[in-house]
Amino acid sequence: MACKLHVRPTMPRVHAGASEKTMIYQTYQNHADWLRAWRLAGSAMTALFNDARFRFKEHKSVREVVAAWEVFSAAELTHVRPDYGVTRVTVNGVEEAVAEESALRTPFCTLLRFRKASSAMQPRVLVVAPMSGHFATLLRDTVRTLAADHDVYITDWHNARDVPLLAGRFGLDEYIEHVMMFLRHLGEGAHVVAVCQPCVPALAATALMAEDGDPATPASLTLMAGPIDCRIAPTQVNDLATSKPIEWFERTLIATVPWQHPGAWRRVYPGFMQLMAFMSMNPERHRDAFRGMYDALVSGDSEKVEATRSFYREYLAVADLPADFYLETVKQVFQDYSLARGVLRWRDRTVDPAAIRRTSLLTVEGERDDICSLGQTLAAHDLCTGLRQYRKAHYVQPGVGHYGVFSGRRWSHQIYPIVRDVIHTSG
Repeated sequence: MACKLHVRPTMPRVHAGASEKTMIYQTYQNHADWLRAWRLAGSAMTALFNDARFRFKEHKSVREVVAAWEVFSAAELTHVRPDYGVTRVTVNGVEEAVAEESALRTPFCTLLRFRKASSAMQPRVLVVAPMSGHFATLLRDTVRTLAADHDVYITDWHNARDVPLLAGRFGLDEYIEHVMMFLRHLGEGAHVVAVCQPCVPALAATALMAEDGDPATPASLTLMAGPIDCRIAPTQVNDLATSKPIEWFERTLIATVPWQHPGAWRRVYPGFMQLMAFMSMNPERHRDAFRGMYDALVSGDSEKVEATRSFYREYLAVADLPADFYLETVKQVFQDYSLARGVLRWRDRTVDPAAIRRTSLLTVEGERDDICSLGQTLAAHDLCTGLRQYRKAHYVQPGVGHYGVFSGRRWSHQIYPIVRDVIHTSG
């Protein structure tokens, strides 16, 4: 279902240096196309090796050659969203099928619902996913766990390189607007769980709706490992954001989508550039992982092979960010701390978290989070001065880093029960 958005009547900017920025992306695209032919050859060799009629698969030298080709193929960057893989969940001891359906769609995002037979009897929850260079499928574990007790929806952000230029701009204002629009679609009594980066726009959307007396203002707002106030115990990520002026980020990191893609000429922060930056921070880890995969292929350790392949299938699936959204997030959230300082504006309005009076607030942080440190998410409590103390709760999970807050055993066994209780007691 298509939906019109209120957008500013200006098209995305095309800069004088657009041809140079197009060349950066075009060079990457040409290299990726060249490598794809070699990876297809590798896939063909792997298929031949796995054929039951192949007589030489027991020879170590053959296994080594095939293993090298398979590792080479597994190291490919892709630009297509992986599957969520949430097909069945257990509800009250009974296994139920889960079907994905598009509840609402804009050029930049699909409001995706994970529908079950029991959904009508459960609280509606909007999971607000990061727009951060990967797809929202990074939150599949979050969704799978929530789906047992809730009617779950997620912001399934589209790859910006696939969004035509005619769709207009997408910045922080438009992100906040999407959250409000999706909440209105879910209707009165829905709940929000925001993970990481979108904690700021989710809090802003809730504040704006509360100030307007909007009946779709969420009953509860859970903020998990998000940068509400990056002045508190700055991390390496925060230091990087403040080490350069915003003009450096625009000049160095923004490129233009080449002609081969539906979003041709749109300015983006390419997912491949962001991934390379992340990988360069710890190259030994990735080199050792692929070396371990090679050894496991040669030795026949299929369990280890599949674990590595599964991780990198997700990790190497990248999405481009709209340039306006990326630059505005860096400026407003990580450099100016606009929400924390009370000066964040949406359109022509100042965002006032003190306007939130009936939404229960839960903040969750990880003890070992080196991306969003302790205290940065808790800062939301100081901003929401209109909330009574009984509507506020905070939880720190011992022994987990950033991703452990929303995925893994401690998320499902220790953090989730607290999130569930807040949702089920709010309304």
